[in-house]
Amino acid sequence: MLTRAENAVSLAALAAMVLLALTEIAGRALFQVGVPGSIVLVQHLTLWVALLGAALAARSDRLLALATPHFLPERWRNPTRVATAMVATAIAATLTIASLDLLAIERRTDAVVAWGIPMWVVLTVLPAAFGVIAVRLIWTAATTHRWRLVAAAGLVLPAVYATWLTPSIALLPSGIVIVVATALGLPLFTAIGGAALLLFWSDATPINAVPGEAYRLTTSPMLAAIPLFALGGYVLAAGQASQRLTRLCTALVGWMPGGLAIVVVLVLAFFTPLTGASGVTILSMGGLLLPVLVGSKYRAPTSIGLVTVSGSIGLLFFPSLPVFLYAFYANVPFERIFVGGLLPGVLLMAVVAGWAAVRGPVPGALRTSFRPREAALAAWDAKWELLLPVVVLATFVAGLTTLVESAAIAVLYVIVVECAVLRELSVRRDLPRVGIECATLIGGFMILLCVALGFTNYLVLTEVPARLLEWAQRYIESAVVFLLVLNVLLIAVGALMDIYSAIIIVVPLILPLAAAFGVDPTHLAIIFLANMELGYLMPPMGENLFLSAYRFDQPLLRIYRYTLPYTVLLLIAVLIITYVPDLTLWLVTLLEQRGYLGVT
Repeated sequence: MLTRAENAVSLAALAAMVLLALTEIAGRALFQVGVPGSIVLVQHLTLWVALLGAALAARSDRLLALATPHFLPERWRNPTRVATAMVATAIAATLTIASLDLLAIERRTDAVVAWGIPMWVVLTVLPAAFGVIAVRLIWTAATTHRWRLVAAAGLVLPAVYATWLTPSIALLPSGIVIVVATALGLPLFTAIGGAALLLFWSDATPINAVPGEAYRLTTSPMLAAIPLFALGGYVLAAGQASQRLTRLCTALVGWMPGGLAIVVVLVLAFFTPLTGASGVTILSMGGLLLPVLVGSKYRAPTSIGLVTVSGSIGLLFFPSLPVFLYAFYANVPFERIFVGGLLPGVLLMAVVAGWAAVRGPVPGALRTSFRPREAALAAWDAKWELLLPVVVLATFVAGLTTLVESAAIAVLYVIVVECAVLRELSVRRDLPRVGIECATLIGGFMILLCVALGFTNYLVLTEVPARLLEWAQRYIESAVVFLLVLNVLLIAVGALMDIYSAIIIVVPLILPLAAAFGVDPTHLAIIFLANMELGYLMPPMGENLFLSAYRFDQPLLRIYRYTLPYTVLLLIAVLIITYVPDLTLWLVTLLEQRGYLGVT
C-alpha cells in the first residue's frame, strides 16, 4: 500500500511540474498572460520530488554513501552496516522531529503558496519523508529482526541528547562518530545533516533551522529544471536512442584508427548530461557498448576502462545538471559556463578517446569503411535525438521560454517521440517505471542539497569563508600557488564527496578566495567541474568505479587498474584547463564581443 502510494504521489508530482510549466507557456502564447501561481507551484513541487525521491532511494537502498564497506572483511560487513544504520536512523529521526517543529510554527501563520494552498501543507513532506527514511534505514540495515532492533536503537538517541547531554560533553565525540560512520558507509545526507544539526545545537540555535534551510529549494526559479531535464534524459535513454546514435557515430568516425573508441566516447558524452552525470549511462549502456568493443577486437581492460571513464565524460555539456546547480549557487550565468566548458570538454573527450584508440585495438581490429549513404541514413534515423537540443536551445535563446519551461518542453518532446512517433515505449507500461527510476535518482542527490543548505548556512553565519580568505592572503602569495592548492583540495573533495553536495558546501568557500587571486568566475567554474569529473574516478567515493564493478562483475581493484591510465591523463588535462584560462575564456570573450552572449 505504501509503495503504491509513494509511486503514485511521486509520479503525480513530476507530471504536475511538467503540465504546469507547459500550461504557463500555452497561456502566454494564446492569451498573452500566464497562469497565476503556476511557476511558484512548480518550484514548491521541486521540494516534494526531492523528498519523495529520497524516500524511494531509501526503499531500494540507494542513498548515496561511500563504498568503503566493500573493502572490509566479510565477517565485519553486517555489524558495520547495522552500526552505521543506527547512527543514520538517529539523524533521520532528529530531522523528523526538527521538521515537525518547523511545521507547527508554520501552522500558526496564514502564509499561502498559491491557489489558496497553505504553506504548512507543502511543508508536511519534510517530516513525512524523513520519518519514512528513518524506518527504511532500520529495515534495510539487516535481514533479521534482531539486528534491525539494534539499528532501531537510534530512535532513542534524539531523546538522550535532548534530556541528558550538553554540547560541551557530546559535541566532539558525536562529531568523531559521524566522521567514522561516514567512512564506513553512512548515507552522505545523514552525515552532512548530522553535522549541521550538531553545529546548530552547539550554537544554541533551534535545530529546525536545518529543515528550514531545505525550504530554500523552493525559492530558486532555476532548480526545478534539474528534475525535468533528468526525466527527459531517462525517457530518452529507455528507448533505442543509444543504438541510433551509436550507428550514426560509427558511420561518421568508425573508419578512423581506433574509431570505435571515439564512437563510445561520443555516445556516452551525449547521454551523460541528459541523465544527471550520475553514471547511469554505465548501467544503461555499458552492456551494449562493451560487447561491441570486445567483439571488434579491442582489449577488454582498455574497453572496460573506457566505458567506466566515459560514464561522466559529458559533464560540461548542455544540459548538465551540475552546471545548472553550480551556476545558481555561484551566481554565474549558466550559459557562460556551458560556452566556457565546450573546449575543455572536448579536450577531456579527446584525451580519453585518444588513449583508447591507441591502446585499445589489437592487430586485426575491425574498422568500418566510410560510406556517405550509410552516414546519411544513420543521421536520418537519429534525427529525433539530434533535434532535441536544437528544440530546447531554440525556445530558450529566442526568449520564448524560461529554463524550467524549456526543460518541460524537452520532456514533452521525448515522450511524444518515444511513445507516439517511434512507439518504442508504452505510456502505461514504461513511463511509470522510468518516472520512478528518475525520481529515485533525483531524490538520491537532492536530499543532499536539502541538508547541505543548512550546513552551508552555518558556515556563512560563523564567517568561515572570511576566515579562509584571510588565511589564504596571509600564506599564499601568488595565483599560481593558489590554483595548485585548489586542484589538490578539489581532487580530495571529489574523492570523498559527491558532486552535488560538493557544490553546495565547497563553492561558497572557494568563491571569495578565487576572486581575491583574480580568477575569472567562469574559469573557476570549469576548474571546479573538471576536478569533480575526475572525482568520479577517485577512490573511495568514485561512483563510476563501483557502478562499473557492479555492471561488469569485476573486482574493484581490477577496475582501479583498468582506469588508472585514463585517470592520469585526465589529471594532466585538468591541469592544462587550470593553467591555460584562454581554453575556457576565449570562446566566451569572442561571443561577448559579437553580442551573442551577455556581458556580466
